[in-house]
Amino acid sequence: MTKPMKLFAFDFSGPAHLSAGLWRHPEDRGSEYKSVAFWVEYAKLLENACFDGIFFADNVGYHDVYKGSVDAALRDGAQIPTNDPAYIIPAMASVTKNLGFGVTSTTSYDHPYSLARKFSTLDHLTNGRIGWNVVTSYSDSAARNLGTGVQRAHDDRYALAEEFIDVALKLWEASWEENAAPADKARGIYADPALVHEIHHKGEHFSVPGIGLCEPSPQRTPVIFQAGGSSRGVALAAATAEAVFMNATSKLGLKKQVDNLREQTAKAGRNPHHIAVVQMMTVVTGATDEEAQARYEDYRKLVNYEGAMARYSGWSGLDMSTFDPDVPLRHVKTNAGQTMVDIFSKMDPTKEWTPRDIAEYVGIGGTAPVIVGGPQKVADELLSWVEDTGIDGFNLGHAIKYQDIKNFADYVVPELQRRGLMRTHYEGNTLRENVFGGGQKRLAEDHPGAKYRRQFAEAQSNVA
Repeated sequence: MTKPMKLFAFDFSGPAHLSAGLWRHPEDRGSEYKSVAFWVEYAKLLENACFDGIFFADNVGYHDVYKGSVDAALRDGAQIPTNDPAYIIPAMASVTKNLGFGVTSTTSYDHPYSLARKFSTLDHLTNGRIGWNVVTSYSDSAARNLGTGVQRAHDDRYALAEEFIDVALKLWEASWEENAAPADKARGIYADPALVHEIHHKGEHFSVPGIGLCEPSPQRTPVIFQAGGSSRGVALAAATAEAVFMNATSKLGLKKQVDNLREQTAKAGRNPHHIAVVQMMTVVTGATDEEAQARYEDYRKLVNYEGAMARYSGWSGLDMSTFDPDVPLRHVKTNAGQTMVDIFSKMDPTKEWTPRDIAEYVGIGGTAPVIVGGPQKVADELLSWVEDTGIDGFNLGHAIKYQDIKNFADYVVPELQRRGLMRTHYEGNTLRENVFGGGQKRLAEDHPGAKYRRQFAEAQSNVA
């Protein structure tokens, strides 16, 4: 029997995320993204449905490739405006006990010392329910506005990320011993200096000699998420990730990615199943197949071409305004255009994709697959993706904010639970326990961060 699926809601601290034009739907609640009350309500919904957590995408840049301007993105709210999602996590945590929170932070423009403090703080305030999604950032606008001017080359970004993660792991695992902060009023010792250690990191990109700023949090290290699909991204995930989000367009393509990740993880000396793999998916559902299909057709009418192209141009780096919307891209004699054709031809080799076709596809849920149907059909489809590819679950996006996730909770969750495909209660209190079970609050022993934890035992053994 297939084990229960891992399920995260995939969202964004702004009025619109992946879908284009759908913020205009009368049921969409994207305009409430500035309201703490909205996110608190959302958190309660997800915990009542036994979701593993909510995963927040984030971007410190914006989409300005289409027509060489951010205008189209602004008009459609295409991931702009955007607030920092980290600030709403404590409010959501205060009304829940088990729901996890994944937060995206970039290694390209953050610093490991401040990031370690940020995530330790969030882990304390959520009582161990925080995860860090490691990204290297792809946006030229981020490079311009954060002072570096020019974005690093792809492989250089990953080389920096590797060292960045290593520094953060040292701060979380090797600076403060477990009982370093006894808060002993009788002895007048809050933190014992003998049990707090400098990490003495000196590398190519970072020099961090001192101690961490935070005492150990419930998980010490947040659950490490990663989503890079390049060879360097997969290598980084195999070496350091605990959960990987994938965004394949077909089961065959997804299975190849999963098999490759598991193989690379084993080569890195880790148990391949110490990484949970979740696939991006958008589900449009209702009480029946007919109701779900009618909802989907209603959504299609609202898809905004320029909003979709603003997103896709930003993701691909190709200005889609330079192509005729209704001319198949196979006629475009540029390498970039051919690459765009190849991505979509894998989904349907018989179709001649035009920019308008691509806009209609990515307009609902971005490049992720979309499942449309009632509870039984959706459950069957989700199960087939798990069984055919070897993934552990899904990162669920939406077409309209809040309502699509609520519909999933109302209609699909009970069907999944009836089949034993989704939990009916939480197994633990921390995010790591709920994702991996077995009372696992800390990094697995085969994770590279565990070697820093073992330094304490070795040092104490040498003293003895």
